[in-house]
Formats: sequence, C-alpha cells, structure tokens
Amino acid sequence: MQLVDNLIAVVLAGGQGARLSPLTKNRSKPAMPIAGKFRLIDIAMSNCLHSGIRKMFVLTQFASESLHRHLTQTYPFPPWSNGFAQILAAQQTADNTNWYQGTADAVRQNLTYLGAKNFDYFVILSGDHLYRMDYRKMLDTHKANHADVTVSVLPIVSEDAYQFGVLKTDNQGKINSFYEKPDTAALLQEYAPNMQWVREQGYEGSDACMLASMGIYIFSREALFAMLRNSDASDFGKGIFPEAIKSHRVFAHYFDDYWEDIGTIKSFYNAMINLTKARPKFNFYDEKRPIYTHARFLPGAQVDCCELHETVICDAARIDHAKISETIVGVRSVVQQGCILQGVVLMGADYLETQTEMAGSQSGGKPAVGIGENSVIEKAIIDKNARIGRNVQMRLAGRCREKVCDNYSIHDGILVVPKNAIIPDNSVIL
Repeated sequence: MQLVDNLIAVVLAGGQGARLSPLTKNRSKPAMPIAGKFRLIDIAMSNCLHSGIRKMFVLTQFASESLHRHLTQTYPFPPWSNGFAQILAAQQTADNTNWYQGTADAVRQNLTYLGAKNFDYFVILSGDHLYRMDYRKMLDTHKANHADVTVSVLPIVSEDAYQFGVLKTDNQGKINSFYEKPDTAALLQEYAPNMQWVREQGYEGSDACMLASMGIYIFSREALFAMLRNSDASDFGKGIFPEAIKSHRVFAHYFDDYWEDIGTIKSFYNAMINLTKARPKFNFYDEKRPIYTHARFLPGAQVDCCELHETVICDAARIDHAKISETIVGVRSVVQQGCILQGVVLMGADYLETQTEMAGSQSGGKPAVGIGENSVIEKAIIDKNARIGRNVQMRLAGRCREKVCDNYSIHDGILVVPKNAIIPDNSVIL
C-alpha cells in the first residue's frame, strides 16, 4: 500500500448526537455500536488506514470514556511504524477556559499540536458517518486544482437537500456558492448544481438533484491555519467553509457511492437493518478493505434449533429455539427459547453471564442479560446489557409513534431499550 507521508487526518469525534438519545445518553455518537461488533468511529479510522494515512488526531469531548478506551485498545501503533492515533480531548488551559464550541473551534484549539507536525495537507472528517472512501483520490483532486480547500460532495435528491449544505460549482469544479440547509424551494432553485460539471464526473441520474457537502475537507497547511486564526467562526460548514469560498480556491471532489450521516434513531435503525440484506448498501465483507475494531477473542456463536432469515449473528451469541428475521444479533447476545425477533438491532452485551449468574438473576427477580423465554420483539433497538424478561410483548401492531419512559422510549415508531435497562417479565409495550 502506498503511504501518504504529507497528509494527516483530523477526526472530529466529540459530538453528543442528541437526536440519537437515549442511545447517546452516556456515550458519544462516534462510540455508537454498529453491526453487532463495531463502533461508528471504526469507519473513519479504517478509511484512513486504507488510504495510506498512518497519522491521526482524534478530537473528543462529550462522554468520551468508552470512546477513549476503544481507540486505545484498537489502534495501537508499534514504535517503529511512526504512526499514531492520538486523542486530543477537550481541555481547559490558561489561555482558553472554553470547551469545543463547534467543529472549527475544536481544530482551532488544537493548532499548537497540529502545527508541531510538519505536514502539507490536513484531511478533516467526521467520526460518525457510514461510508467507504479513499482519501488519496481526494488529495489528487486537491493537488490537481492547486486548491486551498477541497470538499467532498455527492449528488442527492432535492427532497433531502433541506438536511445538508448545498453548493454550486463552475465548469472546473471550483465552488462559487454554498448554503447550509436551505429551507425554501426558491433557495433550492438558486443553488441548483452546474449539471455540466456533475455529468462530467460520471453522474447519470436525474437533473432534479442537488450537490451536498459531506463535511469532509482537505486543507492546505497555510490556508487552514490562516482561516482559523483570522476567523472566530465555530463551525466549518456554517462559518469557515462559506467564508473560504469568497477568498480562497475552494474545489469540489465528486463522490457517488453509499454515504449515510447517522444522525437520528430512524436513520441509525434503517442503516443497521439494511446490513442484514443479501446485498447491503454498506459492505462489511470486503477482505481487501476490512473494517477494523477491537479484537475480543470470543468464541463463535452457538445456535440451537432456530429459524433464521436475513440475520447477522456475531461472536459468542447464544440462541436457543428462536425465530429471528431481519435482525442483528450482537456480541454475547443471549436469546432464550421460544423468542420471536423481527427487525431488531440487538447490540449485545459487555460481558458473558454464566448459567449460574443467569439463574441467580432470575431467582432474585431480575431478568438475565438478553432476551427472556417466549418474548416477542418487533422493530426495536435493544442497547447493550439490557435485560428483557420472559413473555415480554413488544409488537409493532398498535404501537404509538412517540413516547418516553424510564426504561424504554419510542421514536418514529421504533422501540428503543437503553443500555442496562430492565424490562420485567410479562411486560406489554405499545
């Protein structure tokens, strides 16, 4: 693999992810468990490694303990490699008593550390998106255009444009206008893309599209430091990037593959359930570009007399006489006899309960970790270490759209049981 020595990655991983609550109540958004055994931050880190980047700063802030532990355990570089994945946690100093106020402010507060490394280019990216990208191709675009800033863009349908920053380019791909989250049809029309340039990149879809910023930037060194020092804007998308268009050479790098900003319960659920399909939009099964994560050294799954359809089963899961479809069964999950799971994201557990511990929990009136006997769960997210009792009914029929309770909540009709929650035997949740 060709390594890139003059490009360093800055991974923004301090986000709270409030719209993903209660899943992010006690963890940062990049620390979210995905696909039964990974964390969301693994996507950005793996993209960097497969792009030949061996030097990465990870900027953290909100509820970062589990994220720090995961990064430390997963990405240790041997001393002879000259690589590093260094955590830069938000901190108060004699010069600055504020926490990170936004994406740009987070980088600005760490310019001392970034400046100590002699790199020509910085790729700044989010630690909470689901996609595959080779950042070397983006760097080639940046160099070919002699750009100060390059932003990765992708075509989206106009109906989705209200959630993103949209932009226009000239015929060479230079960005000449940008608007963050347009809220009227008139603005969409005003920022309709230059279809000549879009078509030249290989786009074959409808002209009724928009170009959206993916929030992935490559900055030349001098441009990044000058922009951050000469502006008090707290965010790249809302402040630094629009200002840069007026005074610097800002170009677009075209990307036309799967990309998902997992920002809501609904988008998270849909992205996870899609992984159970025969041809998922995001492919975890690419042997040449694996997604790296913490090595747990767990035994294989144990499955006894089960009926399984479109189901992903992870390490150390134990499933007994159950019917499961369109479901992710996470690491160390326990599904007991007679259960029916349909459309469930079961995140698993942080530890394996022994049979003695399971019996002790149940004799003490507390369900064992996992799903108890004869329970039925449909369209739900069950977070780690949750204890679902026997004969629990969580059916979709008759379920309300929104609801918040102490030990579960419902968002967009999706039932969410938070980490360590207990659902007693015989509960009926609608």
